[in-house]
Amino acid sequence: MGWESLWSSLKTFACDHNKVQALKILVADDDPVTRTLLENHLRQWGHEVVAAEDGESAWQELIKDDPPKIAILDWMMPKRDGLDICTALRESEQDSYVYIIFLTSRSAKEDVVKGLDAGADDYIVKPFDYNELRTRVRAGARIVKLQDELRAALKVSEFRATHDSLTGLLNRPAILEVLGKELSRARRTQTPLSVVMADIDHFKQINDVYGHAAGDQVLRQAAQRITSSIRQYDHCGRYGGEEFLVVLPGCDRSSARDIAERLRHNVCKSDIPIEDKAVRVTLSLGLAEYRQGQDVDALIKEADAALYRAKQQGRNRVEE
Repeated sequence: MGWESLWSSLKTFACDHNKVQALKILVADDDPVTRTLLENHLRQWGHEVVAAEDGESAWQELIKDDPPKIAILDWMMPKRDGLDICTALRESEQDSYVYIIFLTSRSAKEDVVKGLDAGADDYIVKPFDYNELRTRVRAGARIVKLQDELRAALKVSEFRATHDSLTGLLNRPAILEVLGKELSRARRTQTPLSVVMADIDHFKQINDVYGHAAGDQVLRQAAQRITSSIRQYDHCGRYGGEEFLVVLPGCDRSSARDIAERLRHNVCKSDIPIEDKAVRVTLSLGLAEYRQGQDVDALIKEADAALYRAKQQGRNRVEE
């Protein structure tokens, strides 16, 4: 989503006070009458309600993988009070933001300040007014919606910064960063690590004969065939042009060769369809296993030299 379209959608949503997003809402209060009133009102407004009769039960709901989006917390509860829950939640590293509304009989200004300083977003004094509660829940729903959309936009931005826009693979800086981390792990744990440099054969000729759009399609299809051939914990990135770098943690030279041969076979086993044509694509690969004392540049240089030998010896082959 582009920033202009995102901002437009956010403004539209913020201005539309009549549309309320159905949310999962936690109601935590040790008074059963208050708790029941809150549950009934919230369900009537279309929300999913999770109820807790003490602070510890409320906390367990908030640290689940899919926590409530809004939490209405009584200040004073058995086992754990609302202030402690709020402080602990704000200090945690949860990805999902929980909008917290304190519901309490404490109305002194210093109590309000204390609650907001602990990380609460809003405050309602008991006995609560039906319309005030609805207005504050609406405000919380709008803010939660905005935060979710901004978080989604941030994830898109982060993905674009680390991935190649054409193939969806890690881009060169990202795959080199991954290799650096895996190399450090291999040193620390004394486990093998191998890399494979793969290059599409005669790619310039594909561009010249079929056009750059066809070349892009070949790159995308080759990338998909490569990623479908590696293990879940392996890594693949577009190193540059028609060249790919595959990082194989825990692989010695023999295992890496088996994977490289599988990559080569899967790329060339069938032609790649381009509009009404079919293009035969082959892959040359060079592999290297990490040796003690090597850094990232030395390991890549060794794999690149092996790739050069594969090209020199007829292409569509794996060399070490």
